[in-house]
Amino acid sequence: QVHPVESGGGLVQAGGSLRLSCAASGGTFSRYDVGWFRQAPGKEREFVSHITWIGGHTYFADSVKGRFTCSRDYAQNTVYLQMNNLKPDDTAIYYCAAQRNGMGNYRNSYDYNYWGQGTQVTVSS
Repeated sequence: QVHPVESGGGLVQAGGSLRLSCAASGGTFSRYDVGWFRQAPGKEREFVSHITWIGGHTYFADSVKGRFTCSRDYAQNTVYLQMNNLKPDDTAIYYCAAQRNGMGNYRNSYDYNYWGQGTQVTVSS
């Protein structure tokens, strides 16, 4: 098993950027693909991005396409979510999660096996 650990959240003005990191603790991501989800107050958790560990194929929610990118570093066993041109609507707790390679629908949070504790992103207008 693997324990994802997020970092990099914070407070930023609209139009600014943040980079979130998701590190694998207690294991490696080699058998897992990694997704990012977010949950704003009073709203359901929603899909943001997904990257396959093998091949590095990426997928994004329409709301973040063109603004967010996702990458992985094999040596650091870490996945990054680069968020540019942030908007107040991006304010949420961001979670990364590990899904066994190719097992399930990457947009469905229930198809992920391990979750991080989340990191707060706040975008001021």
